[in-house]
Formats: sequence, C-alpha cells, structure tokens
Amino acid sequence: MRWRPQWEPLVAGGACALACLGGTAVAQPAPEPGYDKVLRVCQDPNNLPLSNQALAGFENKIAALFAQQLGWKLEHAWFPQRMGFIRNTLRAKEENADHFKCDLVTGVPKGFDMGATTRPYYRSTYAMAYVKGKGLDRVRSLDDLLVLEPAQRKKLRFGAFGGSPVTEWLLQNDLMEQVTWYQSQTGDAEQYPGEIVEKDLASGKIDVAFAWGPIAGYFARNARSAQIAAIPLVSKPGMKFDFEIAMAVRHADKDFRQRIDGLIGANQAKIHAILEQYGVPLLEQQAALTSAPPVTSSAAPTAAKTP
Repeated sequence: MRWRPQWEPLVAGGACALACLGGTAVAQPAPEPGYDKVLRVCQDPNNLPLSNQALAGFENKIAALFAQQLGWKLEHAWFPQRMGFIRNTLRAKEENADHFKCDLVTGVPKGFDMGATTRPYYRSTYAMAYVKGKGLDRVRSLDDLLVLEPAQRKKLRFGAFGGSPVTEWLLQNDLMEQVTWYQSQTGDAEQYPGEIVEKDLASGKIDVAFAWGPIAGYFARNARSAQIAAIPLVSKPGMKFDFEIAMAVRHADKDFRQRIDGLIGANQAKIHAILEQYGVPLLEQQAALTSAPPVTSSAAPTAAKTP
C-alpha cells in the first residue's frame, strides 16, 4: 500500500530543506487557517477507505463533519500519500494566492514529526484476511497459522507490504519464501492499497493478505466476488501492530491545532460511528489490544455496499 500504514511513506519522502517551508525573509506570512472560513484538507485521491476524489472515504466524511460544524466551506488538495506528500500539500503555497494549498492532513500516526499532530481520533491495528471456506476459517490469530498442518501451511501464499510490521513475524517463522511482496509506493496513481484484498486475495492469487486494518476491514466487508474474513492482529512484546492515528497541521498553526483538537473531542462518538460504517477495526484509545472479533463480508456478496 502507499501506506506501511499509509502514512509511513510521508515520513520517508516529505523531508525538505528549510527553504521549502516558507520562502525568503521578505515574504509575507500566510494568513491563519480559516481566515476566509475555508477548511482546506490534504487528502489522497485514490485510497479507499480513507479518501478519494468521489468523497467516499471516512476521512472525507470526517472532514465534511468538521467543516459543517465550523460553518466553513470545505476544499481539498489532492496528492497520493507517498513521497513528497507533505511538500506538495501542507507546505505548498497555492499559486497566485497567499495561503497554503491545505492546512490539515486527516490521517497521520501519533507523533508524526513533519507536522504538529492533534489528539488521536482512532486506534487501529494491522489485520490478516482470507477467503472463507478454503480451510482457514478457524484461524483467528497468527499463532493459529503456525499450528496448521505443516503440509497445509507450506502451500499458503501470503501477500504483504514491504516494511510493514508483519515482515518481522514472517521472517521469524521462515515464511519469507511464500510471500508475494507489494510496493508501498508504486508511482501509479491508478493503483491503490486495497487491491491486495479486493483483487488478489478475492481472485485466489494469494491465500492470506496482511494489510493495515482499516483497508483489510473495508474491502472484506464490501467484497462481492468472495466472502472474506479480516482478523485484527494482536501486538506482542517487540512486535507492534496497532497504532494511534491523528491529524496534522503546520507546527506554527497552534491555534488551529487546538481548534481541531476541540472538534475531535466534541465529535468522538460521531467519528466512531463513521469508522464503524467502514469496517475499521477499532481499539480503545490508550489501551492495549487483548482481543478483537473478525470483520467478515456479508453472507450474500450482493448485499455488500460501499458506504
């Protein structure tokens, strides 16, 4: 995926020289976010269930909720969440204008250092997904995979993103030769991370897909050609699969960050409801994951609907 989860390429590719941040000493400072009652958000144009240009992702819905409550107009700066995302969105000035292209990144890890992060608005985890009815229905954890009959386990074809947390587990258990690796940054704007589940897992190209939980849960729930289960992974000592996700603003925009913090706090129940609609595996904030039920596609594939 363009994620490891999706935000990690931002860390890898967004660093730039100080000159990228503001211009020369005589340049006029940009106005405060919201000076013209416009909420400008930085989002990926093709990365469901997070966001897309059709405004069908949960980050789209949450941004729309915030704009409505602020009484502001909502505008988007679209750029794939990969190398150069921050440089081309949060730190980029709009052509022939004083303001930046956008003021709010709607999905980054807590502690993201290329912007000032808000309070987390959800916590999720990586997941494994498989097609039901193909001999894996009793698998509910990584340990369950390891206790399969050796002959069955040896035949499994795994799909994973290079550099994701599951890589260490695959290495420790001598499963690397059975892995089809997916690129986090393909350079192809038409590709999206959910293809690992929606296309390759559903078609039988791979038997088990490892992906960021919101992606695995969404495409499992909305699968039409196969019944798919998505199992949230449990973090272990030295092997972390769960992460808190926040939003980010520029470091200088302290008042704006406080405003977004207030919106997150006041709307946590509504945000939670939106995330549940998308099949996002949700963990309690500030709590370790102890157990989580699987997310499954509907019994009848025709009943699955995209939110």
